[in-house]
Amino acid sequence: MKLTLIAAASTVLTLSFSALAEDMPGMKMESMEMKQETKQAPVATADGTIKAIDPTKHTVTIAHGAVPSVQWPPMTMAFSATEDQLKGLAAGDRVSFTFRLEGGKATIVSIRK
Repeated sequence: MKLTLIAAASTVLTLSFSALAEDMPGMKMESMEMKQETKQAPVATADGTIKAIDPTKHTVTIAHGAVPSVQWPPMTMAFSATEDQLKGLAAGDRVSFTFRLEGGKATIVSIRK
């Protein structure tokens, strides 16, 4: 008797969830406010000297000082940059720049002599 009661209760419960799930596609979502958060990696600032520019790979290699905001010591590394950002720059130029670090890739946000 207990087994039959448990089986019947389980069936009713399963059917109830199934009926509730069927109601979801019919929900009116137009009036509901949806908060969409887009988290961008923070922007860091540094100063350095351009060591090389590779216009085909869209990179600029910069020897820069420490960057405390991302806990970096002084180093020389390549940053991704757009063609427009690289215009007018040459090896040996002293620059101030901001960059975004996402997934291990550093991308120039702005750069100026």
